[in-house]
Amino acid sequence: MTIRFPLEFSLDTFGDRMADDQGLPLSHAQSIRDVVEQGVLAEQVNVDVFGIGEHHTDDFPMPAGDLVLATIAGRTERIRLGSAVTVLSSDDPVRVFQRFSTLHAVSNGRAEVILGRGSSIESFPLFGYNLADYDTLFDEKAHLFAQILYGGPVTWRGTTRPALTDQDIVPHTEVPLPTWIGVGGSPQSVIRAASLGYNLMLAIIGGHPARFAPFSILYRETLTRLGRDQLPIGVHGPGHIAATDELAFEQFAPRFHEMMRKVGPARGLRVPTEEQLRRDIGPDGALYVGSPDTVARKIATNLRNLDATRFNLKFGMGRMTQHEILTNIELYGTKVIPQVRELLAD
Repeated sequence: MTIRFPLEFSLDTFGDRMADDQGLPLSHAQSIRDVVEQGVLAEQVNVDVFGIGEHHTDDFPMPAGDLVLATIAGRTERIRLGSAVTVLSSDDPVRVFQRFSTLHAVSNGRAEVILGRGSSIESFPLFGYNLADYDTLFDEKAHLFAQILYGGPVTWRGTTRPALTDQDIVPHTEVPLPTWIGVGGSPQSVIRAASLGYNLMLAIIGGHPARFAPFSILYRETLTRLGRDQLPIGVHGPGHIAATDELAFEQFAPRFHEMMRKVGPARGLRVPTEEQLRRDIGPDGALYVGSPDTVARKIATNLRNLDATRFNLKFGMGRMTQHEILTNIELYGTKVIPQVRELLAD
């Protein structure tokens, strides 16, 4: 692997609803306040980026992650803060840019955004969008957002929102707002990301991560063909870190099964058996669950295989405790990240 960019390590949360030490669910408000503490600790243990993904359900009460990120910005100095992910299809590109450029300003240039079409589709009926327009919504809005990023007055016309003519979009950023597109398995999405000049985030939640290697090649080749500079590739994967492999499995597995029983049927996803889950956690699976050594080696392998220099660990699972989450964050920052850097030093 040729590292074209500095290695970067992120922690991402969807704002999973937490539990107390007796296993009773916390309020939505307390779960949100706990995310602020998680972001503050992430900086203290030298994580590079802390991301919050947009969701609108009882299990994931995080509809306004940018507000939480702004709160974290006020209590930190170095860590970068971003979305993981913003559902652009059911939002307005102008408002997304304004929110995150404002976060960019108040954090002194530490904001970024990951745009997605929405594997969690609860925002579509909530905001009055038709799922029949799923592809058109994202394509048009991704083009508009890219045009806004270029700076200057924006002229745009499409079918999904009112047209713009020489419109000045404020606030202007002092430095560019880093923007990624999350891709879950579509070559067309990879080509679109390269064509519009977005960084590429490979969102891998199942199967063998190595199967995404052709997407990295396609992205690099498309950038070259279009005469664009090379851009970063990142890998996003779910996981949980504890002192030992078995402790990590004991903390993660029952919560993962519960989550899959709730959301799996609506998304056409199976509820794995314990054997299948252990296979997904194994060396060739997409879940990063285990001791710091186990997780670090798996991250290093997949960064090499996918020609990527950014890893986003989606941490947390419904009904975990704050203690389990904070331990995960501490081990990721103090043990996993230094080991991955050492493994990839050559």
